[in-house]
Amino acid sequence: MFSHLTVGSNDIARAKAFYDAVGVALGLTRLADHPEAAAYGSPNSRPQLWIVRPLDRKPATVGNGITIGLEASDRSAVDAAHAAALAHGGHDEGKPGLRPHYHPNYYGAYVRDPDGNKVCIVCHKAV
Repeated sequence: MFSHLTVGSNDIARAKAFYDAVGVALGLTRLADHPEAAAYGSPNSRPQLWIVRPLDRKPATVGNGITIGLEASDRSAVDAAHAAALAHGGHDEGKPGLRPHYHPNYYGAYVRDPDGNKVCIVCHKAV
């Protein structure tokens, strides 16, 4: 359904450190690396997550109501990605745990990246 998702950053180096660390826990790699952008995903597949300095050169801002959802292979990967996010400049928006109001197996965590973008890390599996 999606080709890619792009979010803005005001400090690309800091954003790369954050998404590199979260990516390790989720099996995502940096697929493209430019001075003012980076792309993350699984090799030879879509979708991709792009972190960019806005092309109009205005400051990147956070979209109200926008959440980047990153899928984890299992619940321990959610925990690891959440810990990596906090260790690399992220801010907690919801500790890892079950959220049965979404569905019985929804195990997720929420963070803000260093630029304030909301990121959900989720596993939909029963265990």
